[in-house]
Amino acid sequence: MRKRELGKTGIAVSELAFGGVEIGLPYGIGVKSEADMLSEDESIRLLHEATESGVNFFDTARLYGASETIMGKAFRDRREQVVIGTKCRQLRDGNGELPTGFALKKLIKTSLLESLTALQTDYVDIFMLHQADLGILENEEIAPIFADLKAEGAIRSTGVSTYSVEETQKAIETGVWDVIQLPFNLMDQRQAQAFAQAAEKGVGIVVRSVLMKGLLTSKGQQLHPALADVENHLRRFDDLVATGFPDLSTLAVRFVATFPEVSSLLVGIDKPDYLHQSLAAVNGPHLDAETLVRAKNLAYPDPAFLNLPHWDRMGWLN
Repeated sequence: MRKRELGKTGIAVSELAFGGVEIGLPYGIGVKSEADMLSEDESIRLLHEATESGVNFFDTARLYGASETIMGKAFRDRREQVVIGTKCRQLRDGNGELPTGFALKKLIKTSLLESLTALQTDYVDIFMLHQADLGILENEEIAPIFADLKAEGAIRSTGVSTYSVEETQKAIETGVWDVIQLPFNLMDQRQAQAFAQAAEKGVGIVVRSVLMKGLLTSKGQQLHPALADVENHLRRFDDLVATGFPDLSTLAVRFVATFPEVSSLLVGIDKPDYLHQSLAAVNGPHLDAETLVRAKNLAYPDPAFLNLPHWDRMGWLN
């Protein structure tokens, strides 16, 4: 497993990062309840297999159900072998308001303490804001709280999880965040315009939504009628896959891995087969120049429509 530097943090991470949401709560196409998920023991065995296969980077969050607790049990005897990134609880309340002053500091510190307890560790390698919108990124109280936690040794680096290019650019421009986790894939390539800026500033880029919740796999068929145009577009990748890739998911993973500015790519893994497929894809060759150009030219023409949380709310991913 190749490793890359995570920006200027001094942390080396495997090109493949284990996305931990699927082991913590029902998530993704066709996963409707805990009955569709691995048991705790099965999840721990899967995490151990990942580390033994060269994966050292594991992503989780306070909001990922039992994910942190399962990782805590899996890694308590091998903590120094792994890089753990977790995310803070949502900062905005039900009315969309941000707390201020002591309440804000208490929310962030309490969330971190909960994570440390669940993970059975006294530090996390990356502590991130979950869904950092422009208002959160412009708030002048938040970054100093994270900086204090870093100075105390409770976290090794700070980060934000963004959705839009504007949020990513704002996070880079502030100069206070070490790592940015963002969505980027074959269909939605908008975030690539921020890669050079991140590299120049020494900000580590971690890519999520590489497989679009499974759409860029064999699951991207017989979709909801509202997604007919998306499904038709997915078939446009078939000719490119036929040039030497075993399947669409392999092309999707290698596409993201080809960008040198990307430190690591997150793939949600909840089955041994998915781990093996992801390892084979990441450990394979990056795309050559011609294939990369062809892949770039196949981006979805209306990326604003690729709003997976909205699709989920509408029931289009069931």
